[in-house]
Amino acid sequence: MLEPVTGRYALAIPPALAGLIDPADPNDPITRQFLPDTRELTPVPGELADPIGDAAHSPVEGIVHRYPDRVLLKLLAACPVYCRFCFRRETVGEGEAALSPAAIDRALAYIAERPGIWEVILTGGDPLALSPRRLAALARRLDTIPHVKILRVHTRMPVAVPDRIDAALIEALKASGKTVYVALHANHPRELTPAACAACDRLIDAGIPMLGQTVLLRGVNDDVQTLATLMRAFVEARVKPYYLHHPDLAPGTAHFRLSIEEGQRLVAGLLGRVSGLCQPIYVLDIPGGFGKTPIGPNRLRPGKAGTIEIEDWRGNLHAYRPG
Repeated sequence: MLEPVTGRYALAIPPALAGLIDPADPNDPITRQFLPDTRELTPVPGELADPIGDAAHSPVEGIVHRYPDRVLLKLLAACPVYCRFCFRRETVGEGEAALSPAAIDRALAYIAERPGIWEVILTGGDPLALSPRRLAALARRLDTIPHVKILRVHTRMPVAVPDRIDAALIEALKASGKTVYVALHANHPRELTPAACAACDRLIDAGIPMLGQTVLLRGVNDDVQTLATLMRAFVEARVKPYYLHHPDLAPGTAHFRLSIEEGQRLVAGLLGRVSGLCQPIYVLDIPGGFGKTPIGPNRLRPGKAGTIEIEDWRGNLHAYRPG
């Protein structure tokens, strides 16, 4: 019954995540994220094959240059696990997995020729699916580009294949000579297992700070308690919550999407209830390639006689007169 879905979109679930699935729960949030659903074959109006406009900002293969001071470097189209809501689901898991040596040459030349590029963000697919040898080779080439100061890596590997985060991989990342950050994608607190947290420890203890990224998903984390537990779990693992993404308009993902108003209510529910360390930035990646914008709830409104009314975390309004 699911063969048409897996014939259209890639499927892979490593043991670390497969072991979290509760077969007795038809609404299990891990199942929902990773097992195919026939609804994926029914796109709705407004969904887009390239929802965040990668193609419109790709001057050379592998590069997405949407913002002045940073670029994405999409090294490969393979992942250890394929999320059913992925915004790149039309391109990951198909064809040649990794950029060719010639394409990497062109991508690195593009970066080297533009001194305004301060940060390179490795993405894909999952860049940590590459071997340490290939990662180290790329990192050493980035080390020769002096205006690049930051190397950021977006990955699910610590939760998907925790043992992959070993000394060889960490040394490969540090071979860049840059300040390295690793951004971990996790959407439910059950993903942050002891093994996943130990993988994060190995990165952090090696001097690589970590950020947390989460997609707001119906049936997975669309309640305040689950979000609060997840954000606290990130912080307890020394991973700073960074972005809470509103789900993108990828084809066949309507069953995951909430309205922005629902998302704003959930984010408002976190305020005051969890530490400031646990507060992510709620963002929307504007369709068409126009970049991310914060869309959190507005706590300010015009008041009387030159004042501003400010809503506190309990929902009470307070007059504030600007100085």
